[in-house]
Amino acid sequence: MSEQDPQGNGNQGGRPAGGQTNGPSYPGGSPQPPPGYQQPPPGYPQQQSPPGYPQQPPPGQQWGPPPPPPWGAPQQWGPPPPPQWGPPQQWGPSPGRPYNQLPSFPHPEPREYHQMLRTWNYAWWKPVLGIFLVIIGSLVVAPLALMPVLMAGVAIEGGPFWESFSDAATLSEVGPASLLYLNLSLGATILVCWLVMRVLHRMRPRWLTSVAPKMRWQFFFICVAISVVALMAMVIVSLLLPGSQEGDFSQGVNDFTGTTVALAIIVLLTTPFQAAGEEYVFRGYLMQALGSLFRIKWIALLVTATLFALAHGVQNFPLFFDRFMFGLIAGYLVLRTGGLEAGIAMHILNNFLAFGYALTFSDLTDTLNVSEVGWSNIPLTLTQAGTYAVLVLFVAKRMRLQTRTNPPVEPPAAPAPRGTEPVPSGA
Repeated sequence: MSEQDPQGNGNQGGRPAGGQTNGPSYPGGSPQPPPGYQQPPPGYPQQQSPPGYPQQPPPGQQWGPPPPPPWGAPQQWGPPPPPQWGPPQQWGPSPGRPYNQLPSFPHPEPREYHQMLRTWNYAWWKPVLGIFLVIIGSLVVAPLALMPVLMAGVAIEGGPFWESFSDAATLSEVGPASLLYLNLSLGATILVCWLVMRVLHRMRPRWLTSVAPKMRWQFFFICVAISVVALMAMVIVSLLLPGSQEGDFSQGVNDFTGTTVALAIIVLLTTPFQAAGEEYVFRGYLMQALGSLFRIKWIALLVTATLFALAHGVQNFPLFFDRFMFGLIAGYLVLRTGGLEAGIAMHILNNFLAFGYALTFSDLTDTLNVSEVGWSNIPLTLTQAGTYAVLVLFVAKRMRLQTRTNPPVEPPAAPAPRGTEPVPSGA
């Protein structure tokens, strides 16, 4: 037979009988081309073999298999792969870490501020336990831990120690020691909330500040300026309301003594921490805990505003409504802007105004222990809070603030085996 049998019964083309092959041989022992193969037309450029290998046989001769590539580094065929943009993302457990660690981003999908605690390892009992721990830490642990500060301050002020200590601890007589102790105790609640976030929820404390997650300082300082504008609007309205100025400045300016100077320094240095502490507790952790439990932002907003008003002690309804509206507006801005910056800015300025007015024209003890105000105070509160809210929302829209978390697009690794509690590695 001059050609290979189509049925495979021939023994031509370098294939020994019995179906065994002895490997390719060069150049005459190569197999024939497969059936149906057509030689390229005359003049068609012949394919060149890689350097170092024999050229392909001329037409009419047997075609052998391509020579094997040389041993060594693999050859790169085709265009090179596209370059990587940025560092590769780590979705599963990182090398050297336990398998049950989750991705560094704590949320499986974009979250609003009030649902920040709904992470990969969320469980309903965690926010419940967290609320209890924050309350105990704020009302018991922080005041007891800072008690030496109060005792040292009372000793420095002089006078009967235990009587002065009792008056300072109950705010019956507010002096430098009692004001410093009060502001530091409220400021320490920031650490309490951070500790609960880190230990109980395995999240970094920065997730309490905003959805960014960080303090957006530019927006914060703009909110401080807006709060000044809102305060001016409130003053203008107070001048227009009949009877609102009666008795305000009848006693004149207070004498500036050494105690007044000490109180002014304490107000200036510690009031921002005191105001921020209240925001981290009520508009921060409690807002996130209640929002994660109920998934309804309005429940979290109303409950936190009510708790904020009740936490200020005995008060008549106009004063309760004043504080409730402050908590409601501050909480609403937190939900709309995705962070605590607006609430902290307004709170700081309000407390500066209250303490500054008390040191200049009134009495600090009466200011901290106020229990009732008139109904004329409500229009002033609504004017200030409404002006502030409108301007803050306008600025937030212009700045295009982020109001949800922004998890990476790619899916995470498979969940950890049952029975292990996953821990976000960098949350």
